[in-house]
Amino acid sequence: MTTKPIDVPTTAPPEDPAHSPPSAPPPATEPAAARVTVRGAANSARRLSVPRSVRRASGPVGLVLAWFLASTTGVLPESVLASPVDVVGQAVELTRSGELPGAIAASGRRAATGFLIGAAVALSLSLLAGLFRLGEDVIDSSMGMFRAIPWVGLIPLFIVWFGIDETPKIALVALGVTYPLYFNIYGGIRSTDAQLVEAARMMGLGRLGLIRYVILPSALPGALVGLRYALSTAWLALVFAEQVNADAGLGYLMSNAQQYFRTDIIVLCLAVYALLGLTCDFAVRVLSRRLLRWRAGFEGEA
Repeated sequence: MTTKPIDVPTTAPPEDPAHSPPSAPPPATEPAAARVTVRGAANSARRLSVPRSVRRASGPVGLVLAWFLASTTGVLPESVLASPVDVVGQAVELTRSGELPGAIAASGRRAATGFLIGAAVALSLSLLAGLFRLGEDVIDSSMGMFRAIPWVGLIPLFIVWFGIDETPKIALVALGVTYPLYFNIYGGIRSTDAQLVEAARMMGLGRLGLIRYVILPSALPGALVGLRYALSTAWLALVFAEQVNADAGLGYLMSNAQQYFRTDIIVLCLAVYALLGLTCDFAVRVLSRRLLRWRAGFEGEA
């Protein structure tokens, strides 16, 4: 009995997709090209976006433009508010005569002196209250009580105490600066992470090292926020202080302009106050970026 040979198929059986080996990755050139395309689209979108400086200036420029249009069309009469053209012309005239630079210098000296005194007092009190419990018990409740008193209402009392010279004006500025700086520095010190303090103690840091390397850096963001508030408050307090028997400064120009109903000079002095405050605020913002490089903070959505 003879057997027929069995034909063995030469073709491989179909592969099971579940057990098939993984396919080879695509060439590396395709993803690279895709990445280049995406980066180019992002760069083009970034180029088409409006710069932040332009967006920040759009608000003030829009207000001045609306003011100019209202004055030009007669909606806003000059007896109520002078036009921007008149204000700019008065600024040029007072600058040429030297009155405006002299007034800015006098107001700047008062604001700087009062700010330095108030900052020194606020820093000393906040460190004592923030670092020591006894200081907190003695100082913090008193500061909270005095903060409730409107500092503008203390002008008559300051006149009785210090007279009508420069001292009450500087004292009012110093008082207005003290509160925002004190509460922000004190809050920054007390918001230091307790676990970070314990870790520093376990590493062998003493009290001075703990204050220098842990507590003060943690309080720095709050101190810079308080500095911004304090600078704006200094100029605000100066507006009220220079209304009291001033013989120089921006408040003196405003008092004289009020007697003759010169709204252009009044608006000019207010604009100078605003520009000085904006300049100080910009300086603090730049300082904050330099001092807080180590701190990763949220900067807002794009």
